[in-house]
Amino acid sequence: MITVLLGLLGLSIVVIVHEFGHFVIARSVGVDVEAFSIGWGPPLFKHRGRKTEWRIGVLPIGGYCKLKGEDGFRAALEQKLDFIPAEKGSFYSAHPMKRIAVAIAGPAFNILFAILVFVIVMAIGITIQTAPNRIVLASETGALMNGDEPNPADIAGLRTGDVITAIDGRTIRDYSDLQEVIASNPGKALSVEVLRDGVVQSLVLTPRLDSNSGAGVIGVYAWVDPVVASVKDKSPAAIADLRPGDIITEANGKTIRNTVELMEVFKNANSPVNLTLMRDATTVSTTIVAKSLEEAGIGFVGVTRTDKAGSLPEALLMGVNETISTFSLTIKSIELLFRGVNVFKAVSGPARITYIIGSAASEQIQADGLAGLVPVFSFLAFLSVSLAIMNLLPLPVLDGGLILVFIIELFRRKPLTAKSLYRYQFIGAAFVLVLFVVATMSDIFFFAGK
Repeated sequence: MITVLLGLLGLSIVVIVHEFGHFVIARSVGVDVEAFSIGWGPPLFKHRGRKTEWRIGVLPIGGYCKLKGEDGFRAALEQKLDFIPAEKGSFYSAHPMKRIAVAIAGPAFNILFAILVFVIVMAIGITIQTAPNRIVLASETGALMNGDEPNPADIAGLRTGDVITAIDGRTIRDYSDLQEVIASNPGKALSVEVLRDGVVQSLVLTPRLDSNSGAGVIGVYAWVDPVVASVKDKSPAAIADLRPGDIITEANGKTIRNTVELMEVFKNANSPVNLTLMRDATTVSTTIVAKSLEEAGIGFVGVTRTDKAGSLPEALLMGVNETISTFSLTIKSIELLFRGVNVFKAVSGPARITYIIGSAASEQIQADGLAGLVPVFSFLAFLSVSLAIMNLLPLPVLDGGLILVFIIELFRRKPLTAKSLYRYQFIGAAFVLVLFVVATMSDIFFFAGK
């Protein structure tokens, strides 16, 4: 329940910011706002202001901004009028430029919200738990991405133990940086600098598109040294007396250099697994009964990185740059939908987004208290940018579709007929319905473990 409530709260914040943008600009250009609601459905609470009725809906999902003019549009359709009747303060009676300003205000406020949140996140500092930028080839574990075809990492000439230091001139600090660059550049030839046995090597690497996620992949794992960082209480590792600081050197007689090799031993063993450890310069042997490394309850030493601005101006610059980067990444993601991506797996609907936000928030709070909300805020900023871009698409019903209509009006020097506008919006509603069905099916597959 807490996960659901936190998820709904996060998603609602982003939507309400969007609708508040419409509200602010509509009022500023003389368009009346009949109602502003936090949440949908019948109002639990409402208060009549001078021009706007403020509501809190029974369903805590987003909200809406009702502009004056919807009744006039409905009346024009019912009475078969050519044009929507002019009415003071009505959205459809306002000059097209004012309507464009109102329509674009929602996405603009989402962008401003993202900048603000990213600035706050960078001022506070965000801590990222990741792994080193040293790699293990997935092919060495038998994991091939496309049948018998070599993985991109093998084609490029990468080797297990390589440390990837730069890609296309960008410094790679850790595995998180590596994932970000690779995921956002499927199909693009990337120049890669690798540190191998103390010598810098230059390679060309082309990530392959993963149709299930919509991200670029190359077929590598992170090299994590098998040094125990934590042991869960009452777990198989705790029963086997593993302790933080232990170095796992052998598993079932096989030399262990990294956690990927250890994972393979657990996967191929029928349990138990015999381990040899180094503890305070002493060799220790133990046996652990678990079917997987995850079930064993062992945490390993990774890399902790904190991104934090040194001053407010630097935080502002970092926030703007992060927003621009997120904007660019979202545009790329939309483009990938037309390149053979499995939309039922790569696209998330409201239920899945709510679950992701809620799960991340509850886990971070349990681990770090209120400080754990910082990465959740960062995700909300990312979601806000995505919402802005989606609404700017030139599709009927969306803000971008309305902007397109109003631009056409400017060139025609007269409004579209009520019938034409209705047909345009009907097409948009049908398109949105299809998107809703796809997103809902994607959510169902996700929750069903597909």
